[in-house]
Amino acid sequence: MTAALDGLLGRMTMYRLTLMLLLILTAQALILSLAGLIAFTPTEIGGTLVAAVGGTIIGTRLMALILRLRPHGESSLITGLILFLIMFPSDTGAGLGGILAAGVAAGASKFLLAVRGRHVFNPAATGAVVATLLGVGVAGWWVANAFMLPVVAVGGALLLYRTRRLSMAAVFLAVTIGLLLYGLVQNGMTPGAGLQLVLTSYPVLFLLGFMLTEPLTLPPLRWQQGLVAAVVGVVFALQLSVGPVFLGPEFALVLGNAVAFAMGQRRGVRLSLAGKRQLTPTSTELVFEPARPVRFRAGQYMELDLPHRGADSRGSRRTFSITSAPHQHDAVTFGLRTTEAGSSFKTALLDLPDGARVTGTLVGGDFHLPRDPAVPLLLVAGGIGVTPFISQLRDLAERGEERDVVLVYAVRSEQEIAFRDELAALGTRVVLFLPTPGDTPALPREWTLAGAEPTAEALSAAVPDLPGRRVLVSGSPAFIGRLRAAVRTAGVRRVTTDAFLGY
Repeated sequence: MTAALDGLLGRMTMYRLTLMLLLILTAQALILSLAGLIAFTPTEIGGTLVAAVGGTIIGTRLMALILRLRPHGESSLITGLILFLIMFPSDTGAGLGGILAAGVAAGASKFLLAVRGRHVFNPAATGAVVATLLGVGVAGWWVANAFMLPVVAVGGALLLYRTRRLSMAAVFLAVTIGLLLYGLVQNGMTPGAGLQLVLTSYPVLFLLGFMLTEPLTLPPLRWQQGLVAAVVGVVFALQLSVGPVFLGPEFALVLGNAVAFAMGQRRGVRLSLAGKRQLTPTSTELVFEPARPVRFRAGQYMELDLPHRGADSRGSRRTFSITSAPHQHDAVTFGLRTTEAGSSFKTALLDLPDGARVTGTLVGGDFHLPRDPAVPLLLVAGGIGVTPFISQLRDLAERGEERDVVLVYAVRSEQEIAFRDELAALGTRVVLFLPTPGDTPALPREWTLAGAEPTAEALSAAVPDLPGRRVLVSGSPAFIGRLRAAVRTAGVRRVTTDAFLGY
């Protein structure tokens, strides 16, 4: 079930998935308004939609024109639609003007409130805050209603699952619902009625699923994300005021963004293409020179931004595992699969000439080796899923750290073994799973051919001490699903995974 869901969600970028869900919510809002099931007329809903989206596009394109930068179209639409769903609807000139101003402020904030290519605050929340402080508009968060709750809940859950932010969500929900429910019960409401009120009248799920998950304003590590979620939850639930200004959910999110800003790498990474090398018939490693050294941990990924003509449903931003070691300051390398039909991003990336520039917009991920060097490890890679392990093995070699590491590597053919010579030079013990219809291939000295498929029985036979090893698995969603089940059947209790969603 999870493998099928991963495969479905992995067919589109996070931006495209978010946009699709917001469009569904927008259509639902218009239908509910026409049916008289929400408190706002079709004129108010339609006018608010045009003002919010139009203002955001104007603000984004105006600042991009002034600064001679290329705007990100999907991001502008996402921000505008979120503003539409949170600003109090209106059909008056003054009301629509305030919503338009919020949109312009939201679009402009991506450039004005940015540090080295990355905006600091959630743009939609920023637009709502600016409109409130100027006294021209107010965030009503009308998306929080019983009729829209099912779509909001399902959509938010999909985004949280897609981004692997479930632990962060648990922190936010525990803090926010716990504090809100406590206050309602103290005022005489039953816990059941209080919970129903929280879910249907407070924008808890929308704020969490559609705004708190915004990737460019989150810190890179899981514990940092949990801390930000707790901060946002506390400010949101306490419903504080500073003078005449009520600190609504938009203020809570902006304050959380400020905390996140202090934690992560908050700048765009400028990269120049230095070269390419073919790893296998279906994979390539790209080498980039960074304008400044890039801070990351072995096993992390980077999101690349490459605006190009004719962008398909996967958009102009994609994430790739870093294959270079953190100590290699003069180069950052990525290994990627290059056989996907119709991937406009990879086509544009592979067609870049040497010296061409791209921007790294995000470095993150928690797919790390345990810090204790005494922990024996089993690294399981499916195809190009070997890339984060290459970074980790290179890092161990550069630091001269000895570890008990076994790499289980499953490929479709001998030609698909990436980094073969380097793995042999590193002395890595490799257990290879490979269909061999013909003669057994010649393998490096530290390698063992263990069969065609890494089943529980085959893994136990090839690695007898498997239950005592810490297991990390990387590859396609389907591969991760199979291998997680196989190693658990073989007696492993804890499995860390790194799915290639959207690659």
